[in-house]
Amino acid sequence: MNSNGFPTALWVVPVPEFGGVARHVVDMARAGLPGFNLVVLAPEGKLTSRLEELGVTVIKAEFGPDYGFKTSFVSLQKAVEQLRPDIVHSHLAYADVVATAVVNALRIRSVIKRGTCVPKLLTTEHGIAGNDSVYHGSSWRSKLMETVHRVRLWGTDQAIAVSRSTANQMRAKWGARGVELVYNGVDIPEVHAAVEQQRVPAEGGPRILSLSRLSPEKGIDVLLAAFAQLRVDYPQAHLEIAGSGDLASELQAQAQRLNLGDSVTFSGFVNPIEAMGRSDMIVQLSVWENCSYTLLDAKAAGLKTVATAVGGNPEILGADELVDRQSATLTQDVLQAMRAQLQKDESEPFTWISNEQMAAQTVDIYTRVLRGGR
Repeated sequence: MNSNGFPTALWVVPVPEFGGVARHVVDMARAGLPGFNLVVLAPEGKLTSRLEELGVTVIKAEFGPDYGFKTSFVSLQKAVEQLRPDIVHSHLAYADVVATAVVNALRIRSVIKRGTCVPKLLTTEHGIAGNDSVYHGSSWRSKLMETVHRVRLWGTDQAIAVSRSTANQMRAKWGARGVELVYNGVDIPEVHAAVEQQRVPAEGGPRILSLSRLSPEKGIDVLLAAFAQLRVDYPQAHLEIAGSGDLASELQAQAQRLNLGDSVTFSGFVNPIEAMGRSDMIVQLSVWENCSYTLLDAKAAGLKTVATAVGGNPEILGADELVDRQSATLTQDVLQAMRAQLQKDESEPFTWISNEQMAAQTVDIYTRVLRGGR
């Protein structure tokens, strides 16, 4: 319990830079956790700087894969002993494993040393895939990580999933029980206004955007092939491929083979809001997504969308916006879906939980856990 009388939740994040999980942390910090003190432990970087700008208490620690398990364990253990939080809430697999080790070590110590702080342990799962190779590459590594997750969940007081699909995968693969659902939030009016402020009027054909890593699981090669055929109907169409990755040169070569010329732009790292402001449609053909911020923002901004029916995507999009990632005719399916969406006059109204609602649901879970319930 903090000096202000509110319990403290220590969030443990192993990444210093911005990404999906960092967005989740920042959105939660902006919304606040009513009745709780939020403290974030993370390696120093853009994330900690942004959190400090928001007035969040930050512990900059030698924590994460770059520092190794032993150093990360010591950093978190020291923070828990000094801060004495009521809750330790981990995000991403590395933090999950270290946090489980630290809290369970404290549970053992409490048996022989009275007064040992033993916080409740919670975890939010952001990245489990139906296809294990998406995150782990090899089958032996997948089996190893499955065992690790099963063991660490035994020592976790409460697990949270960011989509129903994520929760189902946690149950099926890791034997997780009592998983709570808290979707990633999005403040629709705020995102819509921000994109509109960057809006660039269309001068020619439809403007299509890809916002993802240039890696095999993102299906950008399929998008390029479908776009080449779309130009038969829309000769002035333009495709912007934003992001970086190992396939950059290969995808650029594919665009050349398809004679796409300046109808395709490889823009590298971009501000997503600015990129959406100069686009009419987002296409995302991932092998897996849990609760995609890209799709949430696109829908909030009123952009047309096409995505694969994987993971949490069907919980965000309608059936006519989805394609089967396993289809033998995927390129044609994507082409037809893009055509259908472009023929629509306006996007349909979109509703989703706000960041404030996301925070309130999280607080409800904290309160139940501290009272001894699940």
